[in-house]
Amino acid sequence: MSIVNQLQRQHLKQLTPYASARRSMSGGNIWLNANESPYSNSYSVDDSKLNRYPEFQSKPLNQAYAEYAGIDASQLLSSRGSDEGIELLIRAFCEPGQDKVLICPPTYGMYAISAKTFAVGVTEVPLLNNWQLDTEAVIEASAECKVIFLCSPSNPLGNALNTDDIEQVLQHSPRSIVVVDEAYIEFSSGDSVVNWLERYPNLVVLRTLSKAFALAGIRCGFLLANDEIIELLQKVLAPYPLPDPTVQIAVHALQTSSLERLQQQVASLLSERTRVQKNLEQTPLTLVSESDTNFLLYECEDAADLVKALADNGLLVRNQSAQRGLDNVVRITIGNAAENDELIQQLKDYFS
Repeated sequence: MSIVNQLQRQHLKQLTPYASARRSMSGGNIWLNANESPYSNSYSVDDSKLNRYPEFQSKPLNQAYAEYAGIDASQLLSSRGSDEGIELLIRAFCEPGQDKVLICPPTYGMYAISAKTFAVGVTEVPLLNNWQLDTEAVIEASAECKVIFLCSPSNPLGNALNTDDIEQVLQHSPRSIVVVDEAYIEFSSGDSVVNWLERYPNLVVLRTLSKAFALAGIRCGFLLANDEIIELLQKVLAPYPLPDPTVQIAVHALQTSSLERLQQQVASLLSERTRVQKNLEQTPLTLVSESDTNFLLYECEDAADLVKALADNGLLVRNQSAQRGLDNVVRITIGNAAENDELIQQLKDYFS
């Protein structure tokens, strides 16, 4: 028996790691499998301080994002993507081998994987047939769960959860931390729950620059919560969470001119989403849910075959059929006009 098998924590033997888009697929020349922005914006970086450690929390960055989100800078923690925010919450609030988190599948896979990595239990309360919360069941199960993860707008579904349902969970689960993951909020026609932070001390909102801001490569996310939660999370946060180039680029991305560009790019992606959806109505694909994101989720006869056929032609989309309640579904990120033209043509050829 190897030393790893002898010494590893026992619960990790059965853990299946998260299959990210980059980890599970390679190659291709049109990437519509990771919900990334198709826009690559240019930024300049000052390299004069790369020999120094960055700040624990950058005041200019946190202040800039706080102003963007409409909160006080003391209610914000910047981190390596919102994935680190998920991990911090579990580490700070959940005792290994004792506590549980609650998820509502189908949902983002890292909630459960992060919990299992730290030997924290996972309670599942599946979404209803209309892809909304089973509010009564969530509230009932919350009595035994320290942290509740709600993804809105949803990955992989694309739809937004009813804010009235989210508020009911907050009101009736005062002994649980309720996390609302708003990674795709810039694409949504609905309202953010960030203005509820003063009202609900158990509310946490996750945000990221990876999607609408077109900065997946710099790994910058934010956790928004009341001051007391932020202070606790600072205890378990790494001493230098964000590299200096990441901070510089993020600050530039939050300036007025960059935010105006963001709005233009989001509008373009929403227009393209409508165009793609309209064209795919002419194929046998069935839309699973209306989208408030930069992607569309479709049911098909054979998801694995469809994904392979597109990949063989250099176009990558994501098979989400392993998700609970989803059989033979593919998730398609909205690209630029040329990429979407190629997608539409390849799908029409596939089904012809």
